[in-house]
Amino acid sequence: MEGPHPMDRLVCGDVGFGKTEVAVRAAFKSASDSKQTAILVPTTILALQHYKTFSSRLKGFPCTIEYLTRHKKASDQKRIISQLAEGKIDIIIGTHKLVGRDIKFRDLGLLIIDEEQRFGVSVKEKLKKLKASVDTLTLTATPIPRTLQFSLMGARDLSIINTPPPNRMPIVTELHGFNEEIIKEGIEYEVSRNGQVFIIHNRIENIKEIQIKINRICPNVKTAIVHGRMEGKEIENVMYNFIEGDYDVLIATTIIESGLDIPNANTIFINEAQHFGLSELHQLRGRVGRSNKKAFCYLLAPPLSSLTHDARRRLKAIEEFSELGSGFNIAMQDLDIRGSGNLLGGEQSGFIADVGFETYQRILNEAMAELKGSELSEQGLEEKSIADQIREDHVKSYVSDFQIDTDLEIMFPDEYISNISERIRLYKELNEIENEASLESFEKKLVDRFGPVPPPAAALLDIVRIKRTAVKLGIEKIMLKNNLLIANFVSDPNSRFYRTTLFVSIMNYVNRHHRRMSVKQKESKLSLTISDIGSVRESILALNEILEVSQLKNA
Repeated sequence: MEGPHPMDRLVCGDVGFGKTEVAVRAAFKSASDSKQTAILVPTTILALQHYKTFSSRLKGFPCTIEYLTRHKKASDQKRIISQLAEGKIDIIIGTHKLVGRDIKFRDLGLLIIDEEQRFGVSVKEKLKKLKASVDTLTLTATPIPRTLQFSLMGARDLSIINTPPPNRMPIVTELHGFNEEIIKEGIEYEVSRNGQVFIIHNRIENIKEIQIKINRICPNVKTAIVHGRMEGKEIENVMYNFIEGDYDVLIATTIIESGLDIPNANTIFINEAQHFGLSELHQLRGRVGRSNKKAFCYLLAPPLSSLTHDARRRLKAIEEFSELGSGFNIAMQDLDIRGSGNLLGGEQSGFIADVGFETYQRILNEAMAELKGSELSEQGLEEKSIADQIREDHVKSYVSDFQIDTDLEIMFPDEYISNISERIRLYKELNEIENEASLESFEKKLVDRFGPVPPPAAALLDIVRIKRTAVKLGIEKIMLKNNLLIANFVSDPNSRFYRTTLFVSIMNYVNRHHRRMSVKQKESKLSLTISDIGSVRESILALNEILEVSQLKNA
């Protein structure tokens, strides 16, 4: 906050890990420097809870704290808006009302957005007008894909809170159909240890039916309902009574999703879980397990076979990532499933599903590199010494994407690594290896875990070595077929690669070995053909020899 530029930081911490504490301290820092703080929250319940938290934490300090929601009386709203404009309120907590046209700040210094995944694009567009010269702190357990993408690509700062509170235990997460036996068992077990239960049903029209069903299954249990269409005072009363322990089971819509802290509630049932997004499921699960008791989350959904592919992926992801601090992993899964949307426009979901996240990242990185490259002045290239230019030719890579096409057997055989997901993970890891030492270490781990490396897997490791050498030689694609190696050089005929001393040295080497090697120009593509290549190992030797001689020549 003391930096020369306005702060724009995303704080990603799991539910209950202390993001609110960070907000309290940031707001206090802002108030002590005579600046106003606006805290934007998604629900009226959370606004009230934050108001109580901030008031108790900053008690005794000269800080004026207020909250603004639709449940406030019209006269109170008018008074708060007027005091805000006069600068009499230091910290204002509010729902969407805070971005209304009639809201004016005297000297806003800090904007805190709590649970930003709950706000739509229109609200965020309004916030941009506030944010121009204001420090912004965004708090979330599971950032929406676009927000996460911005942070991953470095467009905004990212902090992750990884340390769980002491004595906190992971929440046991199970996926079931709507089974009355399981519901009865879960409620009775929780009540028997003096705990409380949430039941999430996101349809107000038939929420009463769920209450009747629960009263029939567990007749000795006291139940209550809360949803967004109730009067503000009624919601506050029900929530207050539930916190005081007057009810055993609270049947609610997703109004209780964000930030609510009720340590005594340690079992949650989420009905029709297939209709919820990943971050919603994670947030709802975070309403329980906020004390040192073991907590349970039951996802109630139809059989997986009847659900859409994305719904299956979401439910499996939420069941799999139940460890403490798994919010960030869930956000990454969400980014993979939904895409990151339009980074410069309003759309919040994109077409990553069609091309895959890694391909999308590569396309994005290429586009950014291209833009950066075009911004660089080509002036001064002539001013460099020949020695400097030669050195640069070897360091600079002119190839952004390398492909190999072969009829040889190159893979991890099923009988060597039988688990499909493990095979995919190892392919991904292998693809990211950049040097020989890492490759040798990878090979040792394979031998240690699965035994001696079979020939198809050994050839796969050699492909990584070929890739490294080929990229240094300015080769974009290699075909290994019928004992021939055909290598395509950089496809852009205007590339600076064709004006380097390295390229001249490669051509000289090929001319000296014309019996085995030949160069062909077809349309704008230049390709090199090497004969008598029967294996991947022989390809490596041939390409390494060209590279070594060319580099030696230029040294």
